[in-house]
Amino acid sequence: MGSEGPSLVTVHVTGFKKFIGVPENPTEKIVTNLKSYMEKRGLPKNLVLGSFKVLEVAGQGALGTLYEVLGSAISDREEGSQIIWIIYQIHFGVNSGLPRFALENQAVNDATFACPDELGWKPQGVPIVPSDGSVSQIRKTTLPVNELTKLLRKIGHDVMRSDDADRFVCNYVYYHSLRFAEEHGIKSLFVHVPLFSTIDEAVQMHFVASLLEAVASLN
Repeated sequence: MGSEGPSLVTVHVTGFKKFIGVPENPTEKIVTNLKSYMEKRGLPKNLVLGSFKVLEVAGQGALGTLYEVLGSAISDREEGSQIIWIIYQIHFGVNSGLPRFALENQAVNDATFACPDELGWKPQGVPIVPSDGSVSQIRKTTLPVNELTKLLRKIGHDVMRSDDADRFVCNYVYYHSLRFAEEHGIKSLFVHVPLFSTIDEAVQMHFVASLLEAVASLN
């Protein structure tokens, strides 16, 4: 009792490459520039920046890099350390029809792609993780999405909570991440962003920085 050390929040971030219909994926640029942007802005004292990776827009094609990121996240924790490490995976994906930012509350064990992914895969009604059961199986984030949404709205961001991450690669990656997070005691969140033509790059970078700061403030 009373012997617990300080807590540090480590955030690992992923985005996606361009794909058919989206020749410039805003999340690729966001993730590529985020480390330097956050360092210039000034990090909260308890926030540590982890890895920044851009994934293929392909269900199975994204998994190698995703699990590399997830594995490196849990290896950050030092056994016996007096510091409490709180580890977050925050994934960004684009929704070209979205007029605002969306914090995704859950993912569904259902791969039903409306079009082929970048490796030509177009599953229909396939469980993402067959051992989890049917395509109706849902995994929810342990992050307080409603609280985060309110915090971000309060500082002027146009953001909403969403319970539908679609059934394409975003949902596919999020489901795997949530499953891994539950198994390893870390936290995962997926965020959909609009195109830069809908909300410009400067505003999106500010939103992402605000999100990371809000996440750090929860602990």
